[in-house]
Amino acid sequence: MQRVESEVDLDQILITEDEILGCLARMGKQITADYDGKDLLLVGVLKGAVMVMADLARAIDRHVEMDWMAVSSYGSGTKSSGVVRILKDLDTDVAGRDVLIVEDVVDTGLTLSWLVANLRSRGPSSVRIASLLRKPDAMQMEIDVDYVGFDIPNSFVVGYGLDYGERYRNLRCIATLGEQAHE
Repeated sequence: MQRVESEVDLDQILITEDEILGCLARMGKQITADYDGKDLLLVGVLKGAVMVMADLARAIDRHVEMDWMAVSSYGSGTKSSGVVRILKDLDTDVAGRDVLIVEDVVDTGLTLSWLVANLRSRGPSSVRIASLLRKPDAMQMEIDVDYVGFDIPNSFVVGYGLDYGERYRNLRCIATLGEQAHE
């Protein structure tokens, strides 16, 4: 395992790098088939989806365009505030496009539900969702995630783009933190 922080910071590795890359390869193959002949725009949700977006885009065997949005409902804590703010909007017009939102984790579904509604109001041909992780037990809104990598427990996780106080994003795995890391 890559040593980014003290190894005692991590409580448990839930998903290894190899498992993540294998999953994204399968998702990419399915997305390639599903969007054959379509004008696909990947919309990554900053900052957490950077790693997922990069590896998923490379796993899609066709031309894709990419753009980014930054929305926030977390602040600096580990629980969603429920208030969504756009920190960075798209540079691309989505009207008439097939949009695939790329997420790191679907947690409560509140932010993603808002984002889907916002993008649909802009007139795309379709809006679908791909997420590396989903927490079914945390869901507060019914959200249809079209491509799901892994369902995980309702625990706070870090790595592969996910952070705690802007740390741990560059871990190559998904892990939970030990209590001492929260201090």
